[in-house]
Amino acid sequence: MTSSPQMGTAVLVHGAWADGSCWNNVILPLKSKGFMVTCAPLPLTSFEDDAAALRRVVERTNGPVILVGHAYAGSVIAAVQDDRVKSLVYIAALAPDEGETVGDVFYKTVPHPNAPQVSPDVHGLIWMPEDGFSQAVAHKASSDQLAIMAAVQRPISVNCIQEKVATPSWKTKPSWFLLAEEDRMINPATQQFMAERMKANVRSHKVDHTPMHTAPDLVVSIILEAAQSTLAK
Repeated sequence: MTSSPQMGTAVLVHGAWADGSCWNNVILPLKSKGFMVTCAPLPLTSFEDDAAALRRVVERTNGPVILVGHAYAGSVIAAVQDDRVKSLVYIAALAPDEGETVGDVFYKTVPHPNAPQVSPDVHGLIWMPEDGFSQAVAHKASSDQLAIMAAVQRPISVNCIQEKVATPSWKTKPSWFLLAEEDRMINPATQQFMAERMKANVRSHKVDHTPMHTAPDLVVSIILEAAQSTLAK
């Protein structure tokens, strides 16, 4: 399958406890729509490390770019200040404002009863317990998907959620927000608050925390909408 650069490049950015494989169900459909696609690998060692890693990926692209971030990565995509980035797409993502931390917005409201209890280990790394995937991270996913997610998970450093962010690019760039109404990790009310504060184009649907796995066609449609609305400008 080949793609043309007519839709620009979609840079897909994973969140905590994940890697680029979380976009497996989205990559080929995007390419079939004319996108160039790349998945940005985040080290998940600190917020600034992750932002720097994403900037390096964007530097390797040509032409217009759409940044797509899931969960924690919502904070990271807003740390890129590049004129070639035409729009931001938030997939059940976190969007701290200037001076806030990821933890500030993640813990803004009471967690879902099924949300896992997580805390850093002696190395300052936070791992997701295996039943956390089936109970909260992707409670609508198949058993095969859940097994793979648990096997490939990568821990996130506590440093990632404690560093204050600078002025986020959503203040000046158009953004789209897939609000996951059945999210058990990031309270939908928190998502609504962030999306409204961003003045994002909100698309609210009855999906779980990881619609890339459980509703990939929906994710593709929102990315396509963002591209069609902004790449020609």
